[in-house]
Amino acid sequence: MKRFSFFLLLFVVVASAVWADNITVDGINRSYNIIVPNNLGEGRPLLIFCHGYSQDAGWMQNNEFKNDNVSMEAVCDTAKFVCVFPNGINNAWELSGNRDVNFIKAIIEKMATQHKIDRNRIYLGGFSMGGMLTYNAINKLADIVAAFVSCSGPSVVTPSASTRPVPILHIQGTADNWGGVQPALNPWIQHNGCGAETVVSNYNGFSGAKMHTWGGGKDGVEVKLLELKDKGHWICKEPQVYTGKEIWNFCRRYSLKKTAPSVKITSPATGKKYICFAPRGEAVFPDITLTATANDPNGTIEKVEFYDGVKKIATCTEKPYTVTLSGISAAKHTLKAVATDNDGETGSASIEVTLQAPIGSLTLSTDFKEGNALPAGWTTYDSSERRTGYSSGYTSGCRVLQFTGSQRGFNYGLYIRNINGNAKQGWAKYGLSDGGTTLSLAPGHYTLKYKICNWNMSNFGAVELNIEKRTGGTSVAKQTYTPNINIGNVASNNFSSPTQQLFEFDIEEDGYYVIAAYSANSSWSDCIIGQLVLVNDSYVSTGIDVRTLREVQADGRWRDLTGRLVDSPTQPGVYIRNGKKVLKK
Repeated sequence: MKRFSFFLLLFVVVASAVWADNITVDGINRSYNIIVPNNLGEGRPLLIFCHGYSQDAGWMQNNEFKNDNVSMEAVCDTAKFVCVFPNGINNAWELSGNRDVNFIKAIIEKMATQHKIDRNRIYLGGFSMGGMLTYNAINKLADIVAAFVSCSGPSVVTPSASTRPVPILHIQGTADNWGGVQPALNPWIQHNGCGAETVVSNYNGFSGAKMHTWGGGKDGVEVKLLELKDKGHWICKEPQVYTGKEIWNFCRRYSLKKTAPSVKITSPATGKKYICFAPRGEAVFPDITLTATANDPNGTIEKVEFYDGVKKIATCTEKPYTVTLSGISAAKHTLKAVATDNDGETGSASIEVTLQAPIGSLTLSTDFKEGNALPAGWTTYDSSERRTGYSSGYTSGCRVLQFTGSQRGFNYGLYIRNINGNAKQGWAKYGLSDGGTTLSLAPGHYTLKYKICNWNMSNFGAVELNIEKRTGGTSVAKQTYTPNINIGNVASNNFSSPTQQLFEFDIEEDGYYVIAAYSANSSWSDCIIGQLVLVNDSYVSTGIDVRTLREVQADGRWRDLTGRLVDSPTQPGVYIRNGKKVLKK
């Protein structure tokens, strides 16, 4: 157990991203709130904190962990760590089984994937029933959680003989079942091999607080009890003893020793999405090459195993650690690499990729749900800066804006601009390679539904919608629309809902495409995209099985729908060329 020197936190203006998210665990959709500081960087700690009975993540974050001067967002932003507030099922936690322990494990894996948190510095805590859950989790998570905190939640378990020494901070008011706290802590104090108790009264200059410490434990761990005189069953938010700060200043001193191997999936990037519009049953997705690197701090890597969910798909015993997945079905896939070293220890890494075959339509603007961020799948350019999603922390330039007026046409919209005014120098595009999403369209008739207005153009500025080939950027269809609503450069302004516009177009050749929106050819032109829905109205029937289509040789020659060679076709119809369906007019 490694200990870090203690220092007091200084607080600055909060600049953290806060949002809600979800994850499926054991077949159940579970939700949580998350705080991620801007400019987080890699290798930063993670704190998971669980609410009390009948509460939820929002209450824990916004009421129990906030006063007039300090919030958990401020603590996170100053110390640069990720904080997750999970939601229990029916606002409660399971205190004996593994359901919620598995939820916590899944959160850890997702945070490691999304935010590259330091697996040595993961911390778990909770209030009331959430604190009881924390104690229940110690014996099950001690090998992956470095320190534990309970606020007003007594221990419901005793230590397992196999559990490593664990640092514990318990915070309790004397008006809240105070007599049961010490007996519950004693088994943990003994298990950790801690020495005699020391007490600091008037803790942090607060006459109502005492800090009890049992130090000198194995691996340098301590058990601490923060006593709050006459406090009841609630989180302490006194200026001298703010619970969020106390939790962090305790946890941050601890890190797991690391001897297990580390593994990293280098491609594809997590969150990669493959979207294929095609007749039902005919969606074809590209092969995915999964590549990983692995190393061991005190030995050698014996093997790296790859999994799609729980199914093992390959084992590599030497570099390069790579496998190619073919014929993958439409679904969200969790791809995992597990490295095993010569000591039998393992390390794992996982990513999520989504293969989607929309039935009828796809609402691209669904991802416009976080202000000052650029959603996954999107790339923007304003003639000066190119941005790719997912990315966040923007306070100017192309990004999603959140609108708060009492009357508003939509809650979020994607803002784009053209600084220098040159043609097509301000745009947003969905489906470029650097945006992390591929959009495949089969031949057919499509409609793009959209709602667009201007942001700061009282004289209004035209917006050009374009359907482009992903390779080469050739336009296959376009439409120009001039908005009649200007929001007025202030997100709290009232504005009515723009009229939904329809952009119909034909796709003649099966392939990868990009949806693009260009602001006007004038300096500081702009637009706000508030709705964007891609609809397939009809597909061109091919009469050929998609498996046969894959097998057609990519030789540039034309074939009819039975696969027979055709000289340069002169009649309109659907043909096959280079393994793709082509509508020839």
